[in-house]
Amino acid sequence: MKKSLSILLALVAVLLMSSCVSTKKIVYFQNSDEVLKQGQQILQQYEMRLKPADQVLIKVTCSEPELLTIFAQDVTMGTAGNTNASSISSSGSMTNAYGYTVSNEGFVTLPAVGRVNVAGFTTDEAAKRIEESIINANLIKDPEVTVRLLNARVAVLGAVKAPQVVSLTSERNTILDVLSRCGDIADTGLRRKISLYREENGVRKKYSIDLTSSEVFQNPAFYVQQNDMIYVEPNKSQSIKSSAFYTFLSAGASIISVISAVVTIVMVLAKK
Repeated sequence: MKKSLSILLALVAVLLMSSCVSTKKIVYFQNSDEVLKQGQQILQQYEMRLKPADQVLIKVTCSEPELLTIFAQDVTMGTAGNTNASSISSSGSMTNAYGYTVSNEGFVTLPAVGRVNVAGFTTDEAAKRIEESIINANLIKDPEVTVRLLNARVAVLGAVKAPQVVSLTSERNTILDVLSRCGDIADTGLRRKISLYREENGVRKKYSIDLTSSEVFQNPAFYVQQNDMIYVEPNKSQSIKSSAFYTFLSAGASIISVISAVVTIVMVLAKK
């Protein structure tokens, strides 16, 4: 009887251990206290840079409204008027805003100014280049230009709670910001095996990310860029756990646990 009981208890222990998950596989930023104790310099480029096919909003501000009328000549054929949006700002100056798409060659074409290369530059840098182009064209002496990215987004796939295309609301976004928008990584996801795919200068690159390591803060892909794709690899054992055999095994473990408890009680009572 004792030998049978020992076998049953050993079997239950093995089954219970198979369902346990090491905290080292799920805890984020391990050893980060030591790494970040003295502070860590940010080395990555976190500002998004404009790429072909990006849609940008370009706003020109000027204290002399009549100088902005040249931009209003940009019209769409078949419409009753121009497609520019002009208004007066809170400071009383005239503004002119319009949406543009960066061409495959990396240019935006502005009315009366012509083509301006903006690909590879941040929005602030692109704004400076447009200001210089307006001044060089002798249109406005002191223009103020604002450029804003309109269609920045990142696709998230794999073992996350809510796979989706995430629209970026600012120009500084980490992979943690994006994953949190997806409800975080699912219980079946491998936090050590996250892949980020990025297009840079016509070349597609893959970055590997391990969220359990404190070194993730220095990863080149820690700050996401527009059009990135993130894939969280699922745990391979998940297919086993969802199988009929594993379900039967789990149920069997519960039954064996009950039987073991009953046998233990019977043996204790028999000794009395």
